[in-house]
Amino acid sequence: MSIQILINDRVIDAFSFSQETVADPASQRDLHKIIFDFKVTSKEYHDIAVLLYEMDFRIRVPEKGLDFPASISNYSTSVTNLYHEGEVADYHLELIEKA
Repeated sequence: MSIQILINDRVIDAFSFSQETVADPASQRDLHKIIFDFKVTSKEYHDIAVLLYEMDFRIRVPEKGLDFPASISNYSTSVTNLYHEGEVADYHLELIEKA
């Protein structure tokens, strides 16, 4: 199953996706949290790295009717250096709505 996620208007094609709500004790609101995995090629690596370093995101998942400001709560990658042509890494990203 593939789903499109827009991070600051950049389209990410996720190959796995889940969503949940997390209680924020300070605001006593339920916050959206999305968890997904996607592939990054050596050609896309720089642009994705720059995007993720922004740390302040507008998230839209049209298929799920989600639209919220978010920050990274967890992140990992299978390859930390994609500077070799033709390499592909699996990225895991968890984003939580800002309170």
